[in-house]
Amino acid sequence: MAATTRAPTASAIQTKRLKSPSISAHLRRQFWFLAVAWLVVIADQLSKVVAIANLEFARPVVAIPGLLNFTLLYNDSAAFSIGGGATWVFSIISSVATLVILWLARKIETTGWALMAGVLLGGVVGNLIDRLTRAPGFGVGHVVDFLQLPFGFPVFNIADSAIVLIAIFTVIRVMRGDSIGRAKTSK
Repeated sequence: MAATTRAPTASAIQTKRLKSPSISAHLRRQFWFLAVAWLVVIADQLSKVVAIANLEFARPVVAIPGLLNFTLLYNDSAAFSIGGGATWVFSIISSVATLVILWLARKIETTGWALMAGVLLGGVVGNLIDRLTRAPGFGVGHVVDFLQLPFGFPVFNIADSAIVLIAIFTVIRVMRGDSIGRAKTSK
């Protein structure tokens, strides 16, 4: 007499998928991580090309009165003009940061953290491209900045915005009890 086996039910298959992380979920997170990073890099670099083509150096153009000006500047320092003249140091730091983000992204457990890491990577790479490809030369290129808010706020770009926003969102998430890159655990 032959033993009969029943095919697993759809609910049994779904339960098994929920209990063990699937490769497809990991690949989906990695896809979104890289896709968002590329989108930020493309937006940053295209906006810089448009700014260079349409703005005169250091001559503000009012975009939204009292809120936003476009002012083309070339920055040899880090965020908020820290470390002027040390562009080569920031090129090294950005290169290492890029590699670290790529390395750690493999361990990200949630789509939310993957999206945030992608935005961060895009911001770091966007400014690194400037440092490696713009005048005065490789590794010491000046970063193109063109967005200016009122109240003496430093001129910045899309890559800077990406980095700062992700830093803020990360602090908020950590303060709420999230572990960086990890899924929430049930208590």
